[in-house]
Amino acid sequence: MSRTLLEIWLLPRNLAIGIMHLYRRLISPLYGQVCRYHPSCSRYSLEAYQQRGFLVGLALTVWRLLRCNPFTPGGIDDVPPGLRPIFTINSRGFVRPQDRKA
Repeated sequence: MSRTLLEIWLLPRNLAIGIMHLYRRLISPLYGQVCRYHPSCSRYSLEAYQQRGFLVGLALTVWRLLRCNPFTPGGIDDVPPGLRPIFTINSRGFVRPQDRKA
């Protein structure tokens, strides 16, 4: 797959990551530390999109939000590992294709 097609393929994932960055910067501080889980639900969502892609990240985020309620004990809940990554995460948290070594 060409680099341009990979960038287009990553667009929904990076849009979701951008939305999560905005949420974490603007809205999340208003609530304080209320999440029962570690990492917080917003951090979990960000990691899910970064590591697993848009569709799987969305499904993991919805499942996490459904479990985050007063009737669960909470605890440590990391994003389940995926396959070998073919993408890298840059310093701003967005996903880019790995550079192939010739």
